[in-house]
Amino acid sequence: MFIAAALFAAAPAFAQTPMSNAVLVDATRATAARTIIDGAIRRCEGATCTANGGANQPAPPHCRRVVARFGAVSSFSFKGVALSAGHLSLCNA
Repeated sequence: MFIAAALFAAAPAFAQTPMSNAVLVDATRATAARTIIDGAIRRCEGATCTANGGANQPAPPHCRRVVARFGAVSSFSFKGVALSAGHLSLCNA
C-alpha cells in the first residue's frame, strides 16, 4: 500500500492551459464555425467566444487580431491574462 501511495504522489500533474475569452460588443459578428487565430481555436456562442491553445505571445496583440476578425470586444482574456480597461481601449482602436 505504501508503494502505491508513493507512486500516486510522484505522478506528474497535468496543468490545463487557461481558457481564453472574448465578449463581443456585436454578437452578429460571431461565426458558428470554429475560427483559428494565432493557433488558438475559437468558438463563439452568442457574444462570448472561447478559445484553447494559441501561440505564446502577450494578450494585447492577440486581442487586436480577434478584434480585426470579430469587431470590438467588451472584455478579453488570453491564456488567463485579462486585459485592463486601458488595454481594451487600445485593442478596440
